[in-house]
Order: sequence, then C-alpha cells, then structure tokens
Amino acid sequence: MSAADINLSDHAFWLRPPAEREHAFRLLRELDKPAFFADPEVPYMSVKGLGYHALVRHADILEASRNPEIFASGLGGATSIIDMPAEFAEYFGSMINMDDPRHARLRRIVSRAFTPKMIKQFEDDVEVAASRIVDDLLEKGSGCDFVTEVAARLPLKIICDMVGIQESDYGFVFDRSNIILGASDPEYVSDAESIGTALLTAGMELQELVQRLAADRVENPTNDLTSSLVNANIDGERLTAQELGSFFILLVVAGNETTRNAISYGMRLLTLNPDQKRSWLEDVDGRAPGAVEEIVRLASPVNYMRRKVTRDHEMNGNLYREGEKVVLYYWSANRDESVFDDSLRFDIARNPNPHVGFGGPGPHFCLGAHLARREITVMFRELLRRVPQIEAGEPERLFSSFINGTKHMECTF
Repeated sequence: MSAADINLSDHAFWLRPPAEREHAFRLLRELDKPAFFADPEVPYMSVKGLGYHALVRHADILEASRNPEIFASGLGGATSIIDMPAEFAEYFGSMINMDDPRHARLRRIVSRAFTPKMIKQFEDDVEVAASRIVDDLLEKGSGCDFVTEVAARLPLKIICDMVGIQESDYGFVFDRSNIILGASDPEYVSDAESIGTALLTAGMELQELVQRLAADRVENPTNDLTSSLVNANIDGERLTAQELGSFFILLVVAGNETTRNAISYGMRLLTLNPDQKRSWLEDVDGRAPGAVEEIVRLASPVNYMRRKVTRDHEMNGNLYREGEKVVLYYWSANRDESVFDDSLRFDIARNPNPHVGFGGPGPHFCLGAHLARREITVMFRELLRRVPQIEAGEPERLFSSFINGTKHMECTF
C-alpha cells in the first residue's frame, strides 16, 4: 500500500483489518501536508461538497480544536462529512453540532444538570450494576458474547437510569442507538437505500420517548437528569422542546455506544497483551487510571469529527481556505509516533498520555468523560478481581467510518 492507494471516503476502506488501517494512517501522517479526499457517497444525502482535508496528526487536531471560531462545528454539522440535511438536524443537531454563542448557551444549561455532584449520586449505581453483570456472567459459567452481555449492559443501564428511562425500555434504547451509530452496517439496516429513513425513524422514536418523560417531569419532578433539564432555568433560559430532544438523543446514544466500545476494545487488548493484564492484576486499583486512559487512547471510540473553516487560516505550515472542510481523525492522532513512543503498543503505565479519545481541547471536549472513565474503571475492576482468567476472541467489527465499534465478541473463562 502507498499513500496514493488510500481513500478514506471509500466505504471499503473501513472494512479493512485494523492493522491495514493503522498502516494507512501512518502513511498519511508521513505526508508533507494533509491529504485531500472527495466527499463520500451517501445514499440519503444528495448534496455533496467539494471534499475535505484529512487531519491525521496529533498537532493539527489539537490546534483545530483550540480554535473553534475558525474550525466551526455548526456550519453543516460535526458528525457528518457531508453537510447534514435540515430534517436530520431536528434530531441530531444537538450542541455537538453547534458553535458559540448557541453552543455555550446549551452547554451552560446542560452542564448545571450534569455536574460532578449529579454524577456522584450514580457512582454507587455503577458499582452495583457492574457487580450484577459479573454475577450473571459467573452464573452462566463458561462464556458469552462480551459485547452484548457485559460491555453494553453497564453504560446502557447507567445512562437510562440517569435520564429516568424504565428498565422495560432499555432494549428499545439499545436498538435505536445501534441504528443511529451503525446504520451503515447491514446487521442494523439491511438495505443501504433505507438508511436515511431508518435514521430519521430512530431519532423520532427516541425524541417521542423523551417528550413523554419531559411532560411527566414537569408535573412530577424527580432527581433524575431529565427532570433537571426540563426544570432548569439559568438566567431565565430554558431548553426548548427541540433542544431537549436532540440533547437526549446525543446523551443516550453517545453515553451508551462509546463506553461500550471502549470496554470491548479494552478486553481484547488485555487478551492480546497478557503481560499488561498481569501488571494490572498486581495492583487493580492503583494501575486503573493509567490503564483506562490507555484503553481510551487505543480504542478511540469516535473515529472523527468534522469542522468547516470560517476564514482563510494557516495552521502548522498549511493554508486552509474559508468554506473548506477538515476532518479530525482522533483514531489516527492517538497513534501519532511523534507523540506516543511505540504508539501501537498497549502500555497501561504510559505517561504522559495526551490522547484525544474524548475529543481535543476546547469547548467540545466530551461532557461525559468523567462518567465514562468511572464506568470503564469499575467494570474492569470487577472482571479482574472476580474473573481474572477471562479472555476475548476475535471481535466482529462494526462497519462504520464514524465509530470504531465492536458488535460481537465471544469470551471464555
């Protein structure tokens, strides 16, 4: 493979084995300037742009993230390389796809209800839930699909409990989040021509769920996150119904899928690196912080975010013109050899570890990073202490350019 053979817009590229993708991104990082690609073909998005610059180096992603007034999220959206159609923005146009001052307003309202104090009250719930998952694993007695029976259960339960979703609706949320972040995968949407309809339907159904919840919390306030958001009044500002709905979709989808994939990827890393597993077992609590950061670095659950350039700007020796698009490939930045020694090696003692697995610095850094770290820490603490012999088989990967996901992975113990 040479750099000229690589096309990040070709859907087939994202079916390549991880080792081939790692090699491809290394070649792109070695180029004198970021490679430029035509926009991908997306059946449900008819209006294509003029292409995009692929930012694959750690330094470029840091610089673009620190300058949101130049590299904007709100001009067509951050989660799609092609500009997001208006009908999709109704459901998927939350603050991740906004710029200041609107982004700052929403983040100000939401962050008051998403404080460490709010998350603190769920920390005991995380431990209870993780313990119960391992109880069920041991009761089963031999093996399981690690993704669906372990990794997916913890973040799904915690995020649903946080917003007040009943246990009877967990499966509903799980299925819709799979469609929203895995629509390109035939397991979740069998017909490529139906992807747009499937996405809009899943978004509409999740928004209807939060609208029912919100209406109840207005009349019957509780201590859950939905109640806090519905009744939040920050300097006279409240979330509109549309803002609440799109944030709810962001919360339940991102809070469920990304942590699930980090836990799954971490289990595979420990299986492939028994020396690191032994090291963690020697001091489960003491080595957890470093291990969790290293898992997030290599897992990089979100492959990229997109930005649009608001004015001509030179960055790290390269000129970007007003109106051009850049795509920030976090997965590649987290393997940048100029930042991480032996960057493909899994090292739970890696220090420093300035990864961008939760996004780059700036206003769009992941709001749920603290909760994600907590869930990963507690899940692996339970597994290492109670099922130390557990091993993961070959993962069945999600077909997606946006999410570095694992759909299924058999484990044995």
